Amino acid sequence: MENFKDKTVYQIYPRSFCDSNGDGFGDLRGITGKLDYLKDLGVDYLWITPFFRSPQRDNGYDVADYRAIEPVFGTMEDVEELIAEADSRGIGLMFDMVFNHTSTEHEWFQRALAGEEKYQNYYIFKDGTPDQIPTNWESKFGGPAWEYVPSLGKWYLHLFDVTQADLNWENPEVREELKEIIRFWKQKGVKGFRFDVVNLISKPEVFENDYEGDGRRFYTDGRHVHEFLHELVHDTGIAGMVTVGEMSSTSLENCIRYSNPECEELSMAFSFHHLKIDYKDGNKWELMKPDLGKLKELFETWQTGMQQGGGWNAVFWDNHDQPRIVSRLGDDQKYWKESAKMLGAAIHLMRGTPYVYQGDELGMTNAYFTDIAQYRDVESRNYYRILLENGKSEKEALQILGERSRDNGRTPMRWNAEKYAGFLPENASAEPWIEVTSYRKEANAEAQIKDSDSIYSFYRTLIRMRKEYPLISEGNIRFLYQETDGVLAYERYFEKEGEKKLIVLCNLLGEEVRLTLPEAGGKVLLGNYPGAEDAAAADRELTLRPYEVLAIEK
Repeated sequence: MENFKDKTVYQIYPRSFCDSNGDGFGDLRGITGKLDYLKDLGVDYLWITPFFRSPQRDNGYDVADYRAIEPVFGTMEDVEELIAEADSRGIGLMFDMVFNHTSTEHEWFQRALAGEEKYQNYYIFKDGTPDQIPTNWESKFGGPAWEYVPSLGKWYLHLFDVTQADLNWENPEVREELKEIIRFWKQKGVKGFRFDVVNLISKPEVFENDYEGDGRRFYTDGRHVHEFLHELVHDTGIAGMVTVGEMSSTSLENCIRYSNPECEELSMAFSFHHLKIDYKDGNKWELMKPDLGKLKELFETWQTGMQQGGGWNAVFWDNHDQPRIVSRLGDDQKYWKESAKMLGAAIHLMRGTPYVYQGDELGMTNAYFTDIAQYRDVESRNYYRILLENGKSEKEALQILGERSRDNGRTPMRWNAEKYAGFLPENASAEPWIEVTSYRKEANAEAQIKDSDSIYSFYRTLIRMRKEYPLISEGNIRFLYQETDGVLAYERYFEKEGEKKLIVLCNLLGEEVRLTLPEAGGKVLLGNYPGAEDAAAADRELTLRPYEVLAIEK
């Protein structure tokens, strides 16, 4: 089994990472060209979001062919070169498998539409008439979760976009097809896999209306999901590789089972509860001030719960589906650098494998778009229309998108301070597929690599510390100061008497907070203010500055 506890994963959204040929879209050769940057940062794995053949209705999460490359990203030769070049630098590639659904352009679905019963059984079709929808479930992108096909007299299930038809995992032929895809990429030298919304793959035996919610309680962490995952991992021989599942609306109990080595399912699990603390009444599209008390409570529940159950967390703030954390929980104006560093340290020093989303290490911010025409995301465009239909003004709808849109995390990576941030090669005639954010131009790689006090340099230190200190990668965790508003604090420790401990103190507020430490003394291993290592741990009484983080070894 690969030891993933001291490793760091870096997520790449290829479309926005680096464009090697000047067509306005990031591509695989663009990633290859930046491998030395990633090696210098110190990351061990690259999770690359889907670049397979796709109509791009959901930016690649609508796969039309799992063994072919979407031409905008390059060729199979480019993939093979990337795998080899990454491997030569000690970096493994983790591919993103979208196995809950396929694009409706996939050959399987097209053959189902043509009337082939075998392929209709690859999906979830229900007989009916246009006025008799099978259930009242809602799509996660808005609107009903079923679409009628007049030529067949059937409805098909799509939990996401109407062009993303859910696969029928109850059919063993489907499961064998998906295993073959894993074997194909494993043979190419891929070192790990990320499974998209994989806890939704097991649907109920009987489909019924949901009069309490949108239907998710009937298919989330479904009846056969654990046996399906175990079978997939066991039969493809990837139990010893790094694997992570994206778990939608999941539970702690299920994630313990998904990630406990004894169950032989996955190495670790993504859960998203901590990223809903600013959703009013659980609604992503209703804004509210982040509930920091709830955030602390959720971290404690999941960190200690997974520890007690033998599970393992993937710890993260950002990804391609989230707004930028420095704009969301930090202060991207007055305390930009301090809050970006603090938020990075808060999760990197926790129990779990940390994930860095491209640009986190530079403190990249939200896009701050001002016009719906600037948005590219299908979810954002759908909800802009829904918000207007529900009575919001254009200004209100744009403010909500400004804080919630997935496009906030999809603006081009900032390599330098030039017009297009170095995303395009010099003399390119095209423009980037989505605008480069003009905010915080100093959030760029060229400037920060040279600066020992930069956010980038801080992230390098965090990644290195995880390898140097078993206390961080292997130690237990207990939370401190839970009653102190705005302070996220925890202790990393080993059970053995006399072993050193690490106390991590994070001020989540833009104001000073006073604390009394359990004991005086100790060595400050990490801080985000100049001189912190010299001054902080001598006394029990401590004042944390705005967005300050201190890691104190005792």
